[in-house]
Amino acid sequence: MEDAISVRPGFFRAEGSPPLHFFAVFDGHGGSHVADLCKERMHILLAEELGRAEVEEEAWMRAAVGRSFARMDELALTSCACGKVGMPPCGCERSGIESEIVGSTAAVAIVGGSRIFVANCGDSRAVLSRGGRAVPLSSDHKPDRPDELARIEAAGGRVIYLNGARVHGILAMSRALGDKYLKPCVISEPEIRVVERTGEDECLIVASDGLWDVLPNDLACDVARRCLEEADPTRGSDETIGGGDGGGATDGWEEEQASDARCSLAATLLARLALGRKSGDNISVIVIDLRRKQR
Repeated sequence: MEDAISVRPGFFRAEGSPPLHFFAVFDGHGGSHVADLCKERMHILLAEELGRAEVEEEAWMRAAVGRSFARMDELALTSCACGKVGMPPCGCERSGIESEIVGSTAAVAIVGGSRIFVANCGDSRAVLSRGGRAVPLSSDHKPDRPDELARIEAAGGRVIYLNGARVHGILAMSRALGDKYLKPCVISEPEIRVVERTGEDECLIVASDGLWDVLPNDLACDVARRCLEEADPTRGSDETIGGGDGGGATDGWEEEQASDARCSLAATLLARLALGRKSGDNISVIVIDLRRKQR
């Protein structure tokens, strides 16, 4: 298992603003240590970058996310397969090429009271269920995607078809954190999508390609949405994240626990469905209930 997930409710709060919540899936390749490092550090780096400003503006968020990915990539490039991070090079028997072909995708969703920010690097994916429809919030970074192919070739690289399109015949994605051996063809710069929250938003799914390889976006959203609705058929559609006073503290805590349980059930069901469809890859799934009140 080379995947890692990170769920950090309320990981950052600017003065006078509602809290931001961090959700991420990291799909490692060549080993698990870069994905594990991302799980431990990415939200911390992002919080540090967000803390450099005091207002929630889109340009500020985009810049902060970009800097945090660059810093995370620097850490990944100085990490050894044995787990040591930093310079000088480790020098153990696993340093060198074994550590230089290890990397990870990063699909990061930052959910606030009025906006959703998704930053994607690699072929993990975030999909929003809105008004009964699936809305992709990321685009997979595959080596044969026309713009990515052109970028790779401009950097002096090649895309070779060996069991699918691969950078230099090795990596089946065109962007990732780490992968020192494949720089500069494989880059860590994320693509960022920002959407305004609406009352039609039902849930957000963030998952590794072990799910998306066998489940189309619309089916995954339909399964997650129905799972949330059937577990809570009386829930009102106007009870969205960031809306209302939420009642008493005990009621809010119980609602939060119930929402967590529903999301866990939906994620488990999606993973089992992918296994039933013979997915041959690691499967990691996060389901975020967007109808839930934010605290």
